[in-house]
Amino acid sequence: MSFARLLIALSLACPLSAAELVSNEADGIRWYDAHQLGVEGQGWTDVTSIYDRLPKKAQGVVRDDVWNLSRDSAGMCVRFVTASPAIHARWTLTKENLAMVHMPATGVSGLDLYAKDDKGTWRWVSIGRPTAKTSTAKVIDGLPTVEREYMIYFPLYNGVTSVEIGVPAGQTITDAPDYAAVQAKPIVFYGTSITHGACASRPGMVHTAILGRWYKRPIINLGFSGNGRMEPEVTALLTELDAAVYVIDCCPNLSGDQTAARTKPLVEQLRAAKPDTPILLVEDRRYTDAWLIPGKAARNDGNHEALRKAYDELIADGVKNLYYLGGDDLLGDDNDGAVDSSHPNDLGFYRQAVEFDKVLRPLVMK
Repeated sequence: MSFARLLIALSLACPLSAAELVSNEADGIRWYDAHQLGVEGQGWTDVTSIYDRLPKKAQGVVRDDVWNLSRDSAGMCVRFVTASPAIHARWTLTKENLAMVHMPATGVSGLDLYAKDDKGTWRWVSIGRPTAKTSTAKVIDGLPTVEREYMIYFPLYNGVTSVEIGVPAGQTITDAPDYAAVQAKPIVFYGTSITHGACASRPGMVHTAILGRWYKRPIINLGFSGNGRMEPEVTALLTELDAAVYVIDCCPNLSGDQTAARTKPLVEQLRAAKPDTPILLVEDRRYTDAWLIPGKAARNDGNHEALRKAYDELIADGVKNLYYLGGDDLLGDDNDGAVDSSHPNDLGFYRQAVEFDKVLRPLVMK
């Protein structure tokens, strides 16, 4: 494995080469620890638990709510290659509750398997259904015995202490190819529960994951449910990441006044550390029932106005590589894109990916 991938695949310990992958067999299944394959979507190696999203030094610096949410494995995934006719998974969660009232267990606590087809496109294969704090599942069977690259996404609203991938005894798993150099830097998303993944039916359906598959590059998901608030302590951590683009999508957790007060300092803090890295500011998504409830429409309007004003002032001040995405179309205009008027369903997440792509593709697909 190359040094470049060691830096950008974001694993916690030095991943092993294909020849060095260690496995153990039990009951006819050969198990591989996902960690040795090089976990993607993790920005720091000095972490408290092996699948945390923030470094251990962040504890006591960021607010406790942010720290606790950073223990969820949202956005993390692992790629591997196998010709096995079956793929198994075994994973241990950090929290007992497998689901939420508005989000299924498959999204909160499940695994999500994708494979590359013969054209190199990522396509969905199957899910690992969580049944307990430790779950074991045959994720898929009956596959052609042809070597293929796979990817498994980790739970969105739960953490994991271990993830293992299994194949029948006699089969093997090897390391996936490195990303091309132009695709090596991750897109870093800082946001709210929507970025965190609420309320996707499975981990691969969040817009951040969709975009990662489209662009074939790593994504770092720093969505903190109810707590994406443009805070300088979090922004300081963002500056430590060598990002292709910073995506700032915090407005759903802010009032218009807060957006007005915090946007310019955040951009200035990022720009001081990263003079050339593109920054994308994202408007608050529009509530799907805002057409009927004046208070919700007013909240969206005030937030949009505040973000646009801050953006215009930053551009006038000479800030370069700053981009803007409007929020009116993020969930669509037919009221079918959200679970609770706020959090996207799978349709809403796909629509968000399409809207984000209009701004991000020219920045990352050069």
